[in-house]
Amino acid sequence: MKNRVAIVTGAGSERGIGKAIACKLAKKGAAVIIADLNEKGANIVAEELKEKGYKAVGKEVDVTSRKSIDHLVEAVRHDFGKIDILINNAGIARPTKILEISEEEWDLLFAINMRGVFHCTQAVLPSMIEQGFGRIVNISSIAGKQGGGVFGTSHYAATKAGVLGFSKAAAREVAEYGITVNSVAPGLIDTDITVGMAPELREEKTKLIPLKRSGFPQEVAATVAFLASNEAGYITGEEIDVNGGLLMD
Repeated sequence: MKNRVAIVTGAGSERGIGKAIACKLAKKGAAVIIADLNEKGANIVAEELKEKGYKAVGKEVDVTSRKSIDHLVEAVRHDFGKIDILINNAGIARPTKILEISEEEWDLLFAINMRGVFHCTQAVLPSMIEQGFGRIVNISSIAGKQGGGVFGTSHYAATKAGVLGFSKAAAREVAEYGITVNSVAPGLIDTDITVGMAPELREEKTKLIPLKRSGFPQEVAATVAFLASNEAGYITGEEIDVNGGLLMD
């Protein structure tokens, strides 16, 4: 990935999939923009990577705001001249039951998990079309394929199912420009969110996994990095499960 420029949204958490992806891409030679609503967290991750000799910069972005996203894309194009890779990772989950979900909470999850993916994708496409190359990888979830069951409930599952459908439709539209769009659907992964689950619930979920363990962010990152690489140039519109065998389809 030498000379590639990658944006990873939601990469400012200390123990998250986004950070693992940013680290993996940086180690492979890409210049990585760690974009997060938490600017301090984004800068910390960027500094950690720079201390190791990698190219990285932290940027604040609110994926619910098209203005904020456009500002990010303009800044990246100004500083790096192009955008080769977009990883739509930013997202949130809530364990709220369907009868208790407020309209505000429903809209919040769709604004971040679904609309954010749409706006970020739309914002980078002109640059990718112009150069005739692009890699977009969207982070969905096993919840979007089986209707929850691991973390998050109906509104979370609906957003992640939306990401899968959006990714396939986008892949069809932009393939002629040398741009691929794929999605990755993690299962139970050790992040700040899942580690905070009640021990008994975590044990219950883990027993259902054929590999009998939760996954690591680095395992998701490895899959994402492959899809963002030149080697995956003939893969588009695909959804890759990283769930230890919990869902096989």
